[in-house]
Amino acid sequence: MTITADQRRARILDVVRELGTVRVVDLAEHIGLAAVTVRRDVAALADSGLLHRTHGAVSLPVSDAEPGLPQGLTVGMLVPAVGSYFDEIIDGARAAVTAAGARLVLGIAPYESGDDQAQVEQLLAAEVDGLLVSPNWHPDRPAERSAWLRELELPVVLVERRAPAESACAELDAVGSDHHHGVLLALRHLAALGHDSVLLAARHDTWTAFQVRTGYAEGTGLLGLEPQPVIDIRSPGGDPGVLAEQIAAGVARGIRAVLIHNDQEAIRLTPLLRSRGLRIPQDVALVSYDDVFAALAAPPLTAVAPPKRAVGTAAVELLLRRIGGSALPVQHVQLLPELKVRTSCGGAA
Repeated sequence: MTITADQRRARILDVVRELGTVRVVDLAEHIGLAAVTVRRDVAALADSGLLHRTHGAVSLPVSDAEPGLPQGLTVGMLVPAVGSYFDEIIDGARAAVTAAGARLVLGIAPYESGDDQAQVEQLLAAEVDGLLVSPNWHPDRPAERSAWLRELELPVVLVERRAPAESACAELDAVGSDHHHGVLLALRHLAALGHDSVLLAARHDTWTAFQVRTGYAEGTGLLGLEPQPVIDIRSPGGDPGVLAEQIAAGVARGIRAVLIHNDQEAIRLTPLLRSRGLRIPQDVALVSYDDVFAALAAPPLTAVAPPKRAVGTAAVELLLRRIGGSALPVQHVQLLPELKVRTSCGGAA
């Protein structure tokens, strides 16, 4: 029996109501239809306002996700920093919270401050109905001091964090970017330009930096690239001259492609490489990770762009379902980054 477009789209809506935020490819597999057909139907449903699309994933519009959601809700959000990466996540969360007729309250626990619990207690004092939390997890022990999050008597969604399986926090909902995939995009692009080895320069003390590092080890293996020791960026705002010297040494060994976490470090590096006789992109292909300021560099930097705003939106949508009493299984949602190709990579190696 032939299934009409209306029947397909009704089935799509039923599945999204059941699963919440779901990738289009997974949605197609779940209902047994070709991905191209489902994408076409999803586009039509999104144009009609019946679905919300964010970077390859779909969900119900926030206002429709939980029809029985009480009015006057307050959502608490804890982030480690403002002024860069997390700003877009906050903007996405704020837009989704506002669309639901709720209010967002922000807390900030700076990296390495150890203030997570104190800031959450402050948010709880503001009588929030649910929490979006980006804990300051050290890469070597990411959740050992955050078991208290599981004891909170209100819904909690981790944002840009995912606890290891052995952690109590692994049973918390989580929404974040798939940074391993983001690194793979950069490496694949550089490999296609003819580079057989890529340097990675990254910090070592943040959650995202740890994901970038492990993604590099995984990606070089998958693509058959010759891995190199990671160049440590010891602290933000440190001496960029040391980093420039290490990259120049790599170029002298024949390695002419570099992935740098993050935009700030990459932008500071460009004139220092030029002062050492290395031009971008003629002598060094440069890719930045984050894409907060990369387009403003000279030359504009090719960059991996995690779906920051979409992460904030999807986290709120999931949290509101929990506040509304959703009994769905715990969800770990990972959204895929994009590669924004600009002029800092040049042509073939």
